[in-house]
Amino acid sequence: MSDTTPNPTTDERIKAEPLISRMMKRPELGAIAGVVLVAIFFLISADSAMFTTSGIINFLTPAAQLGILAIGAAMLMIGGEFDLSIGSMVAFAGLFFGICVMVWGLPLIVAIPLTFLFSAFVGAINGVIVIRSGLPSFIVTLAFLFILRGLSLVGLKWASGGSTQLRGVRDATENDWLAPIFSGDAFPGLFAWLAERGLVETFKNGTPKVTGIPVEILWFIVLALVATYILLRTPVGNWIFAAGGDSTAASNSGVPVRKVKVSLFMVTACCAALVAIITVIDAGSTDARRGFQKEFEAIIAAVIGGCLLTGGYGSAIGAFFGSIIFGMVVIGLTYTDFDQDWFQVFLGGMLLIAVLFNNAIRKRVTGER
Repeated sequence: MSDTTPNPTTDERIKAEPLISRMMKRPELGAIAGVVLVAIFFLISADSAMFTTSGIINFLTPAAQLGILAIGAAMLMIGGEFDLSIGSMVAFAGLFFGICVMVWGLPLIVAIPLTFLFSAFVGAINGVIVIRSGLPSFIVTLAFLFILRGLSLVGLKWASGGSTQLRGVRDATENDWLAPIFSGDAFPGLFAWLAERGLVETFKNGTPKVTGIPVEILWFIVLALVATYILLRTPVGNWIFAAGGDSTAASNSGVPVRKVKVSLFMVTACCAALVAIITVIDAGSTDARRGFQKEFEAIIAAVIGGCLLTGGYGSAIGAFFGSIIFGMVVIGLTYTDFDQDWFQVFLGGMLLIAVLFNNAIRKRVTGER
């Protein structure tokens, strides 16, 4: 009688996959490689000040604001949907937040949760229309891109008496205990201590050139970590991947696909609200053009980070690095002699390269030819 037990050294089901193969399947690989290549390019061509503490903060700040949007967009794309209204949602949420503070006179402890709830409600409307109508999310959210931008213009004119800006937010919130959590720099004491010991750059009078870490960078990092944990370590993460990969099969397997997708629209809108709150408090005003065209940049950052346009594949960490690439290029060009309009060329080129790269990775993962 022959022994039919599979040999563990030859059974392909338990054969250890080489490290390089596992790495090649990671969606964020292209974005990480992109960060390295862009950093090398600017190390060679840019002024050395770009990679000082103040230079790094300079390009991480816009990267963080875009990245908060990109992480929300990435999770929604993994779930198989798009939200082209996310940039307009920044302006609309900023309008609502400004009204809460300036017109209704609410403290931040009330105004901020109300803004998130309001934004989640608008995101839920987007999601419900997409699910119940069966229309592509591209079309529904494209409509909301114009609706929300128009409502922001009308609302600001009403709230400000005819202007498309609502000013005075900084004065109204400067003494609020919640303001430092959403505005300004964190850890000023640490940077002062580092300056005293010559560990960071200082001005001639001894004060540090960087007084702290902008709070949006901390929000960016925390959000990336939380989103990554949800996607990779929780049942909800499995539901998101399943809903984006094959919604019919996922539904048949007991995944609440509709609730997952509507929830993702709500999360994306809340990411826009977070950017709105941070930028409105920092600038001290809100305006109708806030977040203009950020929906496209957020989606491109998510695609650079490994998200497939077809859904079911992607990474929050990839969107994190994709956003850093944006920040490095848009600010890094100011440290070089290149025309800053080259950023537009880079944007299109990176999108094309990312789509081709992600498509090749998808075929490698699925075995498709």
